[in-house]
Amino acid sequence: MTTTELADSFGKEPSDITSAITVTLMLRPVGALLFGIVADRYGRRIPLIVNLCLFTVIELASGFSQNLAMFIGLRAVYGILMGGEWGLGNSLAMEILPVKSRGIFSGILQMCYPLGSLVAAMLYYVIVPHLGWRALYWISIIPAVITIVMSLFLKESEAWKQQRQQQNGANHYYQVVVSMLKVHWVRCIYAIIFMAAMNFLSHGSQDLYPTFLKKQHGFSPGQATVGTIVGNLGAICGGIFFGYISEYLGRRRTIAICAIIGACFVPLWILPSQFGVLLAGAFFIQVFVQGAWGVIPAYLAEISPENFRATFPGLSYQLGNLISASASQIEATLGEKNPLPELRDGETIPNYGRVQGILIGIIFSCVLVLVVFGREDKGKHFAKA
Repeated sequence: MTTTELADSFGKEPSDITSAITVTLMLRPVGALLFGIVADRYGRRIPLIVNLCLFTVIELASGFSQNLAMFIGLRAVYGILMGGEWGLGNSLAMEILPVKSRGIFSGILQMCYPLGSLVAAMLYYVIVPHLGWRALYWISIIPAVITIVMSLFLKESEAWKQQRQQQNGANHYYQVVVSMLKVHWVRCIYAIIFMAAMNFLSHGSQDLYPTFLKKQHGFSPGQATVGTIVGNLGAICGGIFFGYISEYLGRRRTIAICAIIGACFVPLWILPSQFGVLLAGAFFIQVFVQGAWGVIPAYLAEISPENFRATFPGLSYQLGNLISASASQIEATLGEKNPLPELRDGETIPNYGRVQGILIGIIFSCVLVLVVFGREDKGKHFAKA
């Protein structure tokens, strides 16, 4: 959101600023691995608090950046912290929640991502024009501070306490890692491929959509923002609803239903020319894209090998995210190389819609195939009674 403001502040081009996003994405798997190992070895609660405290410091410092090199360096550390936070929070939440409530809270947990995007967008339009881009980074520490305070009142999960009794020394722990990889290497590869497909689905349906509305259809930036908001509202509804439904239908079946029905809404998402109809397509496509995502926190926790419930979900998620980071770039490049036959103001019109439709159709099919051949551990108990 602040790319333009950062470029003006540092005297750089927007393409220079986006390198910070690339660095952040590249280092997220590093954070997932480091914090995941620490969490599986020493507990979830304290590493989560440390992670969020460091996050607060880095966010504050980002707002004081004096040049691009300083900003990119801080965002590199931010990427490590961001990569570690999801695995820590997800493992702690899934382990301390009642088993029968895991589905609905999985949806709530994952759908706070689009909710946070909505809040950030509103804050951007309220704060940045008056106080500048730095204030947005300073204010963004508030959710982290609230979470730190709440974490102080949490207890460590019983599931981790029981698994910790089986780990008697660092050497033994690494032996457990090697043994796990020997037994579960297929599951590990499956999780990474599956999460790459899920992240392609999410990024491919979201990142370029505002550009599609503006460049291909000629809608205003305000209308593109409305499209993003409507899509996020659909994401929130779908994630919570299908997370809840997965308690009755199962995790894999719920994701499969979302993939099948979601593919049916692809034409409504890209083909109409009327703004209102496109908004309906944006809403429903995100209902099913993020409906599938709402099952992911519980699903990854349940298929995780024992003793790796922080490392396995977090690392597979972030490696999948790294693989899919090029989704919007692929769509943009192919759309520009295959423009529409007509011209607007003497210039070619990129056909982003067709590329997005083909890519998302393929990814929906991949998700369906992967989930059909996956494993189902719904209702798995992480700790002995």
